[in-house]
Amino acid sequence: MSVQERKERERAARERLIVATARKLAEQQGWDAVTTRRLAERIEYSQPVLYSHFRGKREIIGAVALEGAAEMAAALRAATSAADGPRARVTTLARAYLDFAERNPAVYDAMFQLDGGLAFAHEDTPEPLKNAFAVLLENLDEVAGDGVHPALFTEVFWAALHGLATLTRAGRLPPEETERRMELLVDRLAMI
Repeated sequence: MSVQERKERERAARERLIVATARKLAEQQGWDAVTTRRLAERIEYSQPVLYSHFRGKREIIGAVALEGAAEMAAALRAATSAADGPRARVTTLARAYLDFAERNPAVYDAMFQLDGGLAFAHEDTPEPLKNAFAVLLENLDEVAGDGVHPALFTEVFWAALHGLATLTRAGRLPPEETERRMELLVDRLAMI
């Protein structure tokens, strides 16, 4: 292994450490607790080293969001792969989405609530975000209905899931009714 390859490997490892540490700190104490000073202390590198990887907190949030999008896409694909038929697939998709949001609140916030500097619904949207949307589209395509563009239907369904996830987490909706809300969403919006 060349010196250059070793340096690149070490740099990639530091970057993963920064992202993992930011994510852990955000999950434990919220995103307000994630500062470059705290991250530098926790990873035991100087702030200039941290800044050599990320220009600031916004880019770190973006890196966590991309990692989270990849994880969410994998979780949704795994959950829906064994579902038999459109109704089971859509119900499983909705449940897996809401479970992911509940289990990973700081990551979910990085993906959809905070400014991570990432473009959504544009040509330059990063692949992990496109892939996460593609998983939704793959599972919702056949239930969009006649004359309804599948991507538009997917956006509306996603917006409804996002609303359920964020309103439940904020205490605006009682969590004990989550399953009934999800069933209503599948029954009435997907009409299956």
